[in-house]
Amino acid sequence: MPSALLSDRAVLEVTGEDRLAFLQGLISNDVALAVPGRAIWAALLTPQGKWLADFFLTAEADRLLVDAEAGQAEMLMAKLLRFRLRSRVAMAMLPGWGVQVGWGDAAMPASAMPASATPDPRLPAAGWRWLTPAPAMATAPAGDYDAHRLRQGLPDGSRDMQAEHSVLLEAGFDELQGVSWSKGCYMGQELTARTKYRGLVKRRLVPVEVEGQLPPRGTAVTFEGTEVGEMRSGRDGLGMALLRLSALGQVLDCGGARLHPRIPAWMRLPEVSDGRGE
Repeated sequence: MPSALLSDRAVLEVTGEDRLAFLQGLISNDVALAVPGRAIWAALLTPQGKWLADFFLTAEADRLLVDAEAGQAEMLMAKLLRFRLRSRVAMAMLPGWGVQVGWGDAAMPASAMPASATPDPRLPAAGWRWLTPAPAMATAPAGDYDAHRLRQGLPDGSRDMQAEHSVLLEAGFDELQGVSWSKGCYMGQELTARTKYRGLVKRRLVPVEVEGQLPPRGTAVTFEGTEVGEMRSGRDGLGMALLRLSALGQVLDCGGARLHPRIPAWMRLPEVSDGRGE
């Protein structure tokens, strides 16, 4: 099984006897599901239900560990602690800790996994994640994992989503186990639930094969001259693009390249008519 160290990730800890209840009212997933050996994927939203950050949460006996995008870690901690009030909870960065990932068909032997290693909660095919103060020797570059992630159609934080604009269901948080529909209220829950139950999603973040030079993030995607979306992350002929549902069956233009949407098996989509409509 190849493994890689993700240098663009950071690890935080959440301690204090109120840590579970504190996070439960703020993030999109059910904190009670994060137990030793099992992680959850969740997001912090604005009160209006727009994405601010997403992260993985794992549990140890006396703390929770947060696997977050390094460039967002300080912001995430500051925004969460604004809601601490009288809660007995504290948060801190864990300097020197690393996030490693493993993927591929071969099962990882238990003897090779640190105590905090967990399956990626989004998809079985996504692989494993483990948080450690002493990262092991990686067997592959992080770019290999990024290509694997793109093939699976998994979003990668701020590379694929836009703070205060993106909606969770556009980015697959429903199918990828990033939202709890049963735990009760959390910040941004009302819009997230309304989007699901009223069928308001008109665009999706989907993997694309890129024919030609990889367009920069933010490049407009068009079909027959009409703008139908925007390029997000990518590498080596693979990418993610936010596209209108009606454009997903088409070959699209993007900054001189051609995009071929490839809908992953896990994604649930309504039927649409053509490439131009909303």
